[in-house]
Amino acid sequence: MAKNSPGYRCSECGWTTAKWVGRCGECQAWGTVVEEGAKTGILSKVAPVNLTAEQQAKPITQVAFTSEATHQATGVGEFDRVLGGGIVPGATILLSGEPGVGKSTLLLEVAARAAKSGKRVLYVSAEESASQVRLRAERTHALSENLYLASETDLGTVLAQVEATAPQLLIVDSVQTVASAAVDGLAGGPSQVREVAQALIRTSKERDLPLLLVGHVTKDGTIAGPRMLEHLVDVVCHFEGDRQTSLRFIRSLKNRFGPTDEVGCFEMTGEGIAEVPDPSGLFLSRSSAAVSGTCVTIAMEGRRTLPVEIQALVVSTSSPNPRRVTNGVDSSRVAMLLAVLERRAGLKLTDKDVYVSTVGGVRLVEPGADLAIAIAVASAFHDKPVAATVAAFGEISLAGEVRPVTSGGQRENEATRMGFTTLITDTAGSVRQALTRAFDSAKGAREREIEAAF
Repeated sequence: MAKNSPGYRCSECGWTTAKWVGRCGECQAWGTVVEEGAKTGILSKVAPVNLTAEQQAKPITQVAFTSEATHQATGVGEFDRVLGGGIVPGATILLSGEPGVGKSTLLLEVAARAAKSGKRVLYVSAEESASQVRLRAERTHALSENLYLASETDLGTVLAQVEATAPQLLIVDSVQTVASAAVDGLAGGPSQVREVAQALIRTSKERDLPLLLVGHVTKDGTIAGPRMLEHLVDVVCHFEGDRQTSLRFIRSLKNRFGPTDEVGCFEMTGEGIAEVPDPSGLFLSRSSAAVSGTCVTIAMEGRRTLPVEIQALVVSTSSPNPRRVTNGVDSSRVAMLLAVLERRAGLKLTDKDVYVSTVGGVRLVEPGADLAIAIAVASAFHDKPVAATVAAFGEISLAGEVRPVTSGGQRENEATRMGFTTLITDTAGSVRQALTRAFDSAKGAREREIEAAF
């Protein structure tokens, strides 16, 4: 039989070893091997159990399907969009994000709307007192008689609250601050997070109770605790946003019941969090005069199209190492585009400082923004503005070719809806031809303005 003996376990992948090592032998992570009682020895044989009629495996076509297993709307449209239509009964959703980004505010809004629709909701706050949550609820108009509030950090007490309240929606804020008395270690440790998550998920599955968990993130942006936590839950969502702006995005990183390419858009206001169902126009400047160094691209955020204005500034420098400063775009991608512009389009940028930024704080990571970045840099280099009716999207290769990107038809439809009449895409062929077309469009626009004036 197996016996308990001192051992060490990796908090990331669960790999065990008899002696402590600094680096996990399985996942190669550093500093994740901690002391923990591990079972050693080999079980000679495991006796099979007698299966009942209900436990017998069935053909998948004979498995009962109920309408209650479908998505149920939460009342927050942008959140439902990311989840695939709503919350599935018995599903566990993990919401992560930076401190102060608005995770608790969003879940309190979800709880309030569910409570106002007639559902009994239990909100367990393990980080704030009940009075603090009540103050926020008053400010955001989230008060309801069906919304029950408890401030607990003990797992046993939380489970007792579930038994006493019998909620139809359970929210725990957060999983890293709840601890079990049956497990050694501080709250937030790998063993505690594992035990708390397993107990809550087990209760959720047994009761067909939707469960929303808040998860802390580390300094590098990953969810704190064992990696097993992300495997246990059904949905993993990440709430992100720039503290300098009020705009917030929620993305689905894992979803067993829906797509993982949807994005929800919110705005933080003085009265809580508000949905932004049509964010088009939020990332465009309000300047009416033509300014050099700007170009609009049509980006894809999940299945949603967003017109985003990219701004560039090119200035001469005497420094042997010119600066390359970016905001909202990938710095390595911009460095590659500058090399392509110098080699394939004849722009001498080795003695220039280049600054590239997006409007509104949005972050672009897709290659479809390459062409707009190149046009903005070239416009700033020549100090020639691009017409306000021009939009560009396309990937630029190292050979200077403009390659097509996904959802081209959807991007074109959104550009037309927003009033962009000149689209520069992969039909331009090369980056040099695309730049020529962009500046020709600007020249034609200025000529039409002069003719209209006379």
